[in-house]
Amino acid sequence: MNATVGPPSLLAGRYQLERILGTGGMGVVYRARDLLHEAFGEPDCRVALKLLGESLSASADAHVLLYSEFALTRSLRHDHVVRAFSFEVDTAHQVAFFTMEVMPGLTLDRMLLECPQGLPWQELQPMALQLLDALAYTHRQGVLHGDVKPANIMVSEQGVRLFDFGLGHAEAQVRSGLPGLSRSRLNAWTPAYAAPELMAGGLPSASADLYGAACVLYELAEGRRPGERQCHQRLPRPRQLPRQYWPSLRSALAMDPEQRTLGVAELREGLANRRRLWFVG
Repeated sequence: MNATVGPPSLLAGRYQLERILGTGGMGVVYRARDLLHEAFGEPDCRVALKLLGESLSASADAHVLLYSEFALTRSLRHDHVVRAFSFEVDTAHQVAFFTMEVMPGLTLDRMLLECPQGLPWQELQPMALQLLDALAYTHRQGVLHGDVKPANIMVSEQGVRLFDFGLGHAEAQVRSGLPGLSRSRLNAWTPAYAAPELMAGGLPSASADLYGAACVLYELAEGRRPGERQCHQRLPRPRQLPRQYWPSLRSALAMDPEQRTLGVAELREGLANRRRLWFVG
């Protein structure tokens, strides 16, 4: 099933493509009108529709990777995680795609361009807790995101929303024998947010997701990324992060996964604690 350059404007006789919402390492997301729902008078008939990007569309088995992403997200129900609707195939044009909710707002990477000094803690803290809530939820469901970075986090008046599980992983998929493709062949990790063990060829893990989220939060609090560093090099506390929260975030930023002594839920608890610990250095 191959998506061609410039997909048809109408897919499966139902979805009218309107415009591109974003592009990623493996796919393109369009805003589309669901003409079936529109015909029945649904007040909101727009969906986001993801199909393969040009770089992958020529691979005969690439649609399996697209379905794998859909399979990861279809059962997720959380206020801060994108909701997937259905996986479909336009047989006439041999195009596989899946639909999901349209998310308002802008991605964190775009927002960060306007915040060179980082976000004040009173604005950052709710966003941090929502992101970690979303990640903790997906981990409880057995889903690893695999690519936590600002471009995969949407921000709106309703808060943050985690999306794009294209590099994700679920242990249940392996146990059930569901077909899948190796994400490593995509070479799609973003070095600024990927845990060192991922860059070395390791598999996604809860600890790697934690590291990616911690890098995002550091950038939000400092206005810039942690940057390249050696394993034992100490990071300075980000300027907008109150001192009492730094030990938790610093642990999550450890380059050696053995030194990340807390999980996503523990980091969330550490950043939610409002007690001022005067003795923390």
